[in-house]
This record gives sequence, structure tokens and C-alpha cells, in this order.
Amino acid sequence: MATNAPSATEYIQHHMQHLQSLKQNVIIDFSVVNYDTIFFSILALLVVFFLLRLGAKKATSDVPGKMQCAVEMLVEMVDNQAKNIVHGDRTFIAPLALTVFCWVAVMNCIDLIPVDFFPAIAGLFGIHYLRPLPTADLNGTLGISFGVLLLLFYYGIKVKSFSGFVVELFTAPFGKFPLLWPFNFAMNIIEYLAKFVSLGMRLFGNMYAGELVFFLVALLGGFALDFGQCRTWSSRRRSGLVAFPCADCSVAGLYFHDADAGLHRPGSQQPLTNRQFFSFFNFCLLPFFPLGVFKK
Repeated sequence: MATNAPSATEYIQHHMQHLQSLKQNVIIDFSVVNYDTIFFSILALLVVFFLLRLGAKKATSDVPGKMQCAVEMLVEMVDNQAKNIVHGDRTFIAPLALTVFCWVAVMNCIDLIPVDFFPAIAGLFGIHYLRPLPTADLNGTLGISFGVLLLLFYYGIKVKSFSGFVVELFTAPFGKFPLLWPFNFAMNIIEYLAKFVSLGMRLFGNMYAGELVFFLVALLGGFALDFGQCRTWSSRRRSGLVAFPCADCSVAGLYFHDADAGLHRPGSQQPLTNRQFFSFFNFCLLPFFPLGVFKK
């Protein structure tokens, strides 16, 4: 039985640490860069480009395949949304909305991958902290929201002209009476700020909570060992699953005997016992990863 093992709380706190340029000591510090958020958000965008490009290359006027049907449904759904909002030229807005929608969807799907998969791989290269879900990082979601806010300003000026955009800021929603201009301007600024904050915070809050739930699901596999469940998995631990961490559940908590040396405490390693267990419940989610459902 492992002693001085990190508790479930310490396990979750460890997995919620970003791969950062330097340690963040205050709430707002623009000198800190979360490398994992940047890497996985760019990786998700490349996956989106690849899938959409693949769907476009396989497009045919004959009987469409599954990939083409999926892409056509996405395009139609986003185009209908854009049509209801933008009454005019949508040649740029609709593809942009499609790209952002698919990009956020793929980033969210990273949460379906076992929580220890990417950290275990990073641990092999000496990286002790890695948080692969970009949308669970407030910097990432507010960054996307800020980009959308800039697009609102750009298309507002493009469609209404600069003078028309400024006039609307001071005359809507209460009217053109000069005494109401300050109230109109304040209301419009509050509306834009509310859009910026709500878009970023809602996505962050949803994915942050979902990430915590999956951490708890991953921990269920280890805690199941205390009740004598799934013990036979320990004998199969080395049959192709060595890249994944195994949990040694004890009264003190969970000790992860994996490549992630950052989680190990000095002197806490114990001989492997028959209670070591691969995070089975979390691994079962892998076949449902959406990127694997498109098959010609």
C-alpha cells in the first residue's frame, strides 16, 4: 500500500496546472504564456482544416458518403444561422462562422480523450504539467470572444459605414433626442462588453466543469479497487497499455506510477501491487471521440 500518496484533490490540482512560461502569482498577469493552450488550439484548428478539406475533396454529385453528409449538414446549419442574423452578403461571414464553430467543437472534443493520455506522453519528454483542453482556459475563451468582438465592430462599420455605426451608438435604443445620447452610448457599450464577457465566460465555465467531471470519472477507476473491482486488469497492465498511467488506490489517496515525475513525491514510490489499475472508465470514453466517426 502506498504511503504519502497524493490525494484525489492533489491529483486534480496537478492536472489543472498549465505548461506556462513562468509561474503566475497574481490573477491577471499578461507576461504569462500558457504554451499548452496555444499548442492544442492550433492543433485543433489544423484538424478542422484537414477535415473540411477532406470533405471538400471527396464531394460528389452522386450518392454522398458519410463525410460529405456531415460537412453538408454543418454548412447548412451555420448558413441558416448566418442568414437569420446577416441580411446581405454572407460570402465571408458564413465560412468564418463555420470555421469558428468547428474549431470550438474540436477543442471541446479534446475533453473526451482520457485525461492522462496527453500528460503521460508529455511526461516521457520531461514535461510535468500539461492541460490539453484549450476551452477550459479562460485566456483561450476570452481570446476567441475578443476576436468575435472585433469582427462585430468591423462588420458593423462595413455594413453601416463608419458614420452610420457611430450614429447608431448614440441614437439606439432610446432615440435621437440629444439628452438621451449619453444613455444610448452607455447602453451600447455595456451591450458589447456583456457579449464579450458572456461568450468567453459561458464557454469557459461549461468546459471547466466538464473537465472536473472527467477528472472524477478517471478517479473512479482507482477507487473501484478498494471494493475489489476490476482486479484482473492489473495482470493485463503491461499488455499494450504501458503508455497510460496506473492508479494505486489506497486509504491515503491515489499514487500514479507513471512517467509524470512531477506528481511523484520523494520516497513515495512503492512496489507495484495487484491493486494497480489503468483508468478503465476514462479509457472507455476514447472510442466515442468524434473525430473517428467519419468513415467513407
